Amino acid sequence: GLGGIGLDTSREIVKSGPKNLVILDRIENPAAIAELKAINPKVTVTFYPYDVTVPLAETTKLLTTVFAQLKTVDLLINGAGILDDHQIERTIAVNFTGLVNTTTAILEFWDKRKGGPGGVIANICSVTGFNAIYQVPVYSASKAAVVSFTSSLAKLAYITGVTAYSINPGITKTTLVHKFNSWLDVEPRVAELLDEHPTQTTLQCAQNFVKAIEANQNGAIWKLDLGRLDPVN
Repeated sequence: GLGGIGLDTSREIVKSGPKNLVILDRIENPAAIAELKAINPKVTVTFYPYDVTVPLAETTKLLTTVFAQLKTVDLLINGAGILDDHQIERTIAVNFTGLVNTTTAILEFWDKRKGGPGGVIANICSVTGFNAIYQVPVYSASKAAVVSFTSSLAKLAYITGVTAYSINPGITKTTLVHKFNSWLDVEPRVAELLDEHPTQTTLQCAQNFVKAIEANQNGAIWKLDLGRLDPVN
């Protein structure tokens, strides 16, 4: 996507020189796409509008278009996320159900049982997935669900040919954490309290994300915090 961590990660990916980068996001950002194209003209950057909360059939239809254009897709990064514990259904729809549906849809093209070539899935979760920010229990639980889902995907790789690992950023300076709502307003100052913790920049996070992509370790649970990249055992 083209959010804070997403845009910086896209910049770092383009620098590393893949043949293609396809960005699926709800909000179109032509300036960001133009910038990515300019960083490395050898990389074909394509944008498709996509809302992860659409029904599975719609996602499959969009991926049919993407696969027809590219022929091969090696890596899927699931990065959509919202942080607002007033919006319970939407938090689960975006952070969990949308990610599961996008993964389910791409298996149609990748699953080796269907003659597919296999593939790699990088799911952006959060350190809250294993260390909850308890004032936002819905967000934290949605991330824990994705960490669990990703670990299961990794264990299914011998059946599907699709490997998976999770990327778990700590507190990163993004618009996501400027101002957000706690569940039932249990802590109106939750954003300020988080700001008092040590943070990292989106660039540090993005650079470590690319290192995790290059490591390509099935089942890894990567923690990207304070500018470091560490495996979580």
